Amino acid sequence: MSYTKTAKALHWLMAALLFGLLGIGFYMHDLPLSPEKLQLYSWHKWAGVTAFLLVAFRLFWRLAHRPPALPASMPKRMQFAAHAGHLLLYVLMIAIPLSGWLMSSAKGFQTVYFGVLPIPDMLDKNKEIGDLLALVHKSLNLLFVAVLAGHIGAALKHHFIDKDDILTRMLPKH
Repeated sequence: MSYTKTAKALHWLMAALLFGLLGIGFYMHDLPLSPEKLQLYSWHKWAGVTAFLLVAFRLFWRLAHRPPALPASMPKRMQFAAHAGHLLLYVLMIAIPLSGWLMSSAKGFQTVYFGVLPIPDMLDKNKEIGDLLALVHKSLNLLFVAVLAGHIGAALKHHFIDKDDILTRMLPKH
């Protein structure tokens, strides 16, 4: 059994968006203050808001459209690990943009979605809290990279070693 076309589209759209967010985030972090850095931060924040909205939609879709069951031949501990890994990915896809929003608020930089829709700050400006939230945001992203590597590694293991359909049922053409 395969995922729905919508689930597949959301999965790959989110994958592209999140890899882009990670790349821009790590790149822009150490740039000297400049108009380019400020523009990258704006794009990063816009993409983060978009990712947050997409993950909310994806969660609603997943609740209404159950994913295919894991193979019965898969050991129970591996099924548990797969479910735990997916849960952690969803938690991080929610927590990371929220930590970024809180960080921006505490640092005194309001998020203005696509330069036109101001998103209210969740915290008052506070340097210490802003610095702490910057560490939280970075740490959550590093955890996300590790969990993502596990997710990709597991999909490749299933495809090349186990030779089951775990990877192919999420591919666009299946």
